[in-house]
Order: sequence, then structure tokens, then C-alpha cells
Amino acid sequence: MKKIIFQYLGLVAALLAIVGCSDSNTPQEGKQYQQLPVNLSTYRLPAVTEVFALTCGHCRKMESVIPQLEKATGETFGKLHVTFNEGAQIGAMIYYTAVMQLNSVPDHQMMEALFSVVQMGEEATSPERKKAIELVFSERNLVSPYALDAEQQKQLLQTMMMAEEVSVKGQINSVPTFIVKGKYLVMTSGHNDAEGIANTISYLLTQP
Repeated sequence: MKKIIFQYLGLVAALLAIVGCSDSNTPQEGKQYQQLPVNLSTYRLPAVTEVFALTCGHCRKMESVIPQLEKATGETFGKLHVTFNEGAQIGAMIYYTAVMQLNSVPDHQMMEALFSVVQMGEEATSPERKKAIELVFSERNLVSPYALDAEQQKQLLQTMMMAEEVSVKGQINSVPTFIVKGKYLVMTSGHNDAEGIANTISYLLTQP
């Protein structure tokens, strides 16, 4: 009888261990993600939207793993540029100038070029920065932010106001992060690597 009891207890312990391992792979609310205070799906954001700023060094690093995340999740990510401060607002103007002409998110090569010119060192002069920004656009046959006509400026302002509204309503205070299904916010600080972020995004895509 004792032998049977010990065997039973051993089986229970093994099952609990298995369950524990299973639970550890499931993203936890408050650690790996949180629910947004409001539903942002009315803005028709893509299922997965990266929230970033061209002035953010961590966002530049995240850009390099976006292809990996897209492949792992099977989604094509959208992007939303924040307007936290003056620097971010300038970055948003540059980014959305490209978006509204391409009618899509810039490819990874252009994104890296935009990060590079926005994050030029302090030794760069204003004319040098302007020339570098203009070059990124002219190389792609796009109008630079400095040469927009009145109608384009109006469209740019509307786009930036929408981006600001989303980030304010979502109470998004740090970047980079990801909005999933307009309902969830990935807490990137709660992950150790891109694989973990992809796992959380994939999990949230299955949630109601």
C-alpha cells in the first residue's frame, strides 16, 4: 500500500512539474503584457503595431529584429511613431512624410537610413543633418519634409495628430513596444530576447 501511495505521489509531482513548465511558457499579464486602458481597434491599426521613435536607440536595435518577429508571428507589422517631446515630434514628421508618400511602412533599409540620419552625433551641424535627411528621400524619389506643399503639410499634421491620439489614449509612455489587436500592449522589458517577444505576440493574437 505504501509503495502504491508513493508511486501515486510521485506521479502527481511529475504532473505538477509538467504543468509548471507549461505555465511558465504562457505570457503573464503584468509581466509580459498588459491590457490597454481603452480599445484602440477603432483606429484600424494592423494586428501588430510597433510603437517607436526615430530618436530612440533601443528602437533602432528593435528594427533589426522586426523581420525575425514578423516571420515568427506570421504577421506584417504596422508602425506608430510617438510624439512625446520636440525630438520625437521632429522624428514623427520625417517618418510620416515617408509613409504618406509610400502609402505603407518604409522598408527596413529605409528605416535604418532614417534612424541613422535622425541619430547623427552632436558634432553634426544643422545643414549637415538637413542634407542627410534630404538625401534619404531624394534617393527614393520622394519629397523631403522640407519641400512639402500645403496639402501635404495638412495631411502630415492630420496623421501626426492621429498618432498622438492613439499613444495618449493608450497611455503609452515608453518605446519600443507593440500594440496587439488594439487591446494589448507588449511589455518589452519583461522579455530576454526576440523569441520571447514573438511568443507573447503570438499568444496575444489568439486572445479575444
